[in-house]
Amino acid sequence: MINHEEIIKRIELIPHPEGGYYREVYRSEENIISNQLPDRYNSKRSFSTSIYYMLVKEQISVFHKLKSDEIWHFYHSSPLHIHLLDAKSGYKKLKLGNNLIAVEIPQFVIPKGTFFAAEVVDKKSFTLIGCTVSPGFEFADFEFGIADQLLKQFPQQKELIIRLSKKDE
Repeated sequence: MINHEEIIKRIELIPHPEGGYYREVYRSEENIISNQLPDRYNSKRSFSTSIYYMLVKEQISVFHKLKSDEIWHFYHSSPLHIHLLDAKSGYKKLKLGNNLIAVEIPQFVIPKGTFFAAEVVDKKSFTLIGCTVSPGFEFADFEFGIADQLLKQFPQQKELIIRLSKKDE
């Protein structure tokens, strides 16, 4: 059985600022010009982008949000918990995986503007997924969740927010 170190090496993953490892595998050569996009974008965007993304053992993807919808696709190993915080719908937790009998889902769309975080279910394993963003991802569209601000909006999720938020460096 292949381990996470071999996968990191084979598909050339690098550390991601939100936690875990990633590599961009697709960026559309065609772009949407800025005046054809909603006002939340400040420049042109690729039609679509896609990455491999991996979390290993205790690694987490800290709370963050994007200006675009993001589709997460499950590929390999342990299921993944995705935690969502949305001003309208509150807190939601789902399990991304391929065991449909265990109520895991193989693909999920994270709506634009929703704060979300993720963690490996089996802390002795890893999770390999893919993420597709449209309009395409740019780091300018990425915003970390600030624990103090999230706690004001979602005080009932205090433990989760503290555990899955970026720590001051």
